[in-house]
Formats: sequence, C-alpha cells, structure tokens
Amino acid sequence: MKVLIVFDTKHGNTQQCGEIIAEGINSVEGNETEVVNVKDFDLSEDKTYDLILIGSPNHVGTYTKSIKKFIKNLSSASVKASSFAAFDTYIKGDFEKAVKKMEKQIGENFPNSTMALPGLSIKVGGMKGPIVEEDLSKCKEYGIQLAKKE
Repeated sequence: MKVLIVFDTKHGNTQQCGEIIAEGINSVEGNETEVVNVKDFDLSEDKTYDLILIGSPNHVGTYTKSIKKFIKNLSSASVKASSFAAFDTYIKGDFEKAVKKMEKQIGENFPNSTMALPGLSIKVGGMKGPIVEEDLSKCKEYGIQLAKKE
C-alpha cells in the first residue's frame, strides 16, 4: 500500500504523530509512506496513493487554514487516492473536534475515496506539547490498523 501523510504543525507535535503513524504503517510488510508538510506538497503532481492521511493541530475547535485549503483543492488536484483518514492533536477538551470536521470536508471534496478508519485524536500536554505519553502508542497502533485495513 502506498500512503501519503500530509500534516500541518506549529510546534512539531502533529508532525511527530504523522511520523509515528508512518512507522506503524511501515511495520506491516509491503507498505510505503511519504510524510510531508502541507506547505511542501504540490497537489498538481500526478501521483496515486492507496491512502491519504491528513493531520492538523486543533486550533480553537477546528483545523488549520493550510489544511482547509489543501482539502478544498483535493477535488481538482492531480493527486488521487482510493481512501482517506485524518488525525489531529488537541489540548484539554477538544477531543476529536478538528478531526471530525476534516473528515466531513474530505468526504465532500474527495468524493471518489472512502474513509479507511475513523480519525485519531492525540492529546498534547500544553500549547507547545509534548504529546501525552499514553497517546504516543495510539499513533503507531493507528498506523498498523490502517495498514491491515487496506
């Protein structure tokens, strides 16, 4: 399975989650992941993936503008994927707020793909992190589940 993991990050926590999810995916034989910051990804490239995973920090109950723009442009992009999933990083009581909104927007803007698994919401210990210790293992396990799902 070929997987693209696109993320936005301010303090590195969402990037770290994406990289650990990639480790989980890659731990299952036959998978290949590309982990890239949304600011460095070119949607006009003609690439095909089995899965696109999109991650964003939760900013006041929603996801970042750069991820919103990325998702909005998926419908007209040259990049293709048969399935998608999403993840977010959050503080305090914002569990799954951004990830649910991302899933809805991806479904609307990427109609030829299906949701691989419900999204993952990872808690960080403060504005700058770090990721809460017990949530680190959830990232790798999520990657393994995604790899086995495909």
